[in-house]
Amino acid sequence: MLNSKQRAYLRGLSNKIEPIFQIGKGGVSPEIILSIDEALEARELIKCNVLNNCTEDIKYIASAISERTKSDVVQIIGKKIVLYRKSRKKSIIELP
Repeated sequence: MLNSKQRAYLRGLSNKIEPIFQIGKGGVSPEIILSIDEALEARELIKCNVLNNCTEDIKYIASAISERTKSDVVQIIGKKIVLYRKSRKKSIIELP
């Protein structure tokens, strides 16, 4: 779990990154979970974009991804979800 200081630090870092995943009408499929899991291991901090044609609630999508990838939801801004998970192999981001 992230505390508020760590969450604020990660929010600042996430401003500079572009979304690398788009979640559409297919929702949270096993394939997208696997891809997000691999991206979290490589990058630790990622941003996902939820498209307008997605019928599921963004908070449900964020919690489902977080639960299945064992990551933390840093924030939800409009249709974007920011996720963080410390790398098991080599950590890139040092949290305060």
